[in-house]
Amino acid sequence: MTRHLPPTAAPDRHSPPGPRWGARRLAAIAAVLTVSALVNHCLARRAEAQNPPTGRFLDVDGVRLHYVEVGDGPTLVLLHGNGSMIADFVSSGLVGLAARTHRVIVFDRPGYGHSTRPRGRVWSADAQADLVSAALGQMGVTGAVVLGHSWGASVAVALALRHPGIVRGLVLASGYYYPTPRLDMLLMAGPAVPVLGDILRHAVAPLTSRLVWPLLLRKIFGPAPVPAKFGGFPMEMVVRPSQLHASAAESALLIPMVAATVARYPTLTMPVVIVAGSEDRLIDPDAQSGRLHDAIPHSSYHPVPGSGHMVHQTDAAAVMRAITEAFARAKA
Repeated sequence: MTRHLPPTAAPDRHSPPGPRWGARRLAAIAAVLTVSALVNHCLARRAEAQNPPTGRFLDVDGVRLHYVEVGDGPTLVLLHGNGSMIADFVSSGLVGLAARTHRVIVFDRPGYGHSTRPRGRVWSADAQADLVSAALGQMGVTGAVVLGHSWGASVAVALALRHPGIVRGLVLASGYYYPTPRLDMLLMAGPAVPVLGDILRHAVAPLTSRLVWPLLLRKIFGPAPVPAKFGGFPMEMVVRPSQLHASAAESALLIPMVAATVARYPTLTMPVVIVAGSEDRLIDPDAQSGRLHDAIPHSSYHPVPGSGHMVHQTDAAAVMRAITEAFARAKA
């Protein structure tokens, strides 16, 4: 007698995938992220080899701080913005202009360019101000006019508030001084989030940063075109995982940091010269620089027509005039 076995049921094409399929997919994603992280690590090392340090180093409070020093005369200190480095000020021509009559010191802030940024420390504007003060002390600087651009303006203000004896005058360029809702700051802070942020900055953010770089330049330079002199700026240094982490952490700190400082602006006693591009598309110049001018009675404010956020790049002469004014007022 022949026994008939029941027919084998055909697989349901609409049934959910089994656990093995999910595991294979996760393994594939992990492999792609690992390869991407290795590639980004190699690109970062290549960028550093192709853009070696142009200055000298100081060891300050566990930080290997890279700086460039040129010129003779009264001391001018330059502090760059978020995501930037010494090369920004050099390519702008501002360092060359100022070095004709001043001793110019330009720092790579912690985590940028060739300066280290030790983990386990919150690198707020106050912490960076203390670091810069200690560095200037090692260099024998007893008084300086300090210029800060963008996030660097917050460090310059903190330096003046915490170490007023070393700051003869302030030049604040394109700064952010009053808290406002900023979705862009929240999005940029992603690579600073523990664990997930590490994955983003090592495997994902370097690629996305390269893709959005042209759009970012149009935003920060606009309405002016990106000048040819900026063509040598080392973008590959900016998209290194280490520098992306520093930039993300500072984006996360910015709003609460300025909120905690607002009440102290009127206590600044040294000359304060404020300069900003009148058509800044990143930071509203009237709501920020103009408002700061109103809060500091002895300040002056110079909106620069036709310039955006990168006012030192598009009109270095206007920023140099602000520097000259700060030195003149500091002597009076």
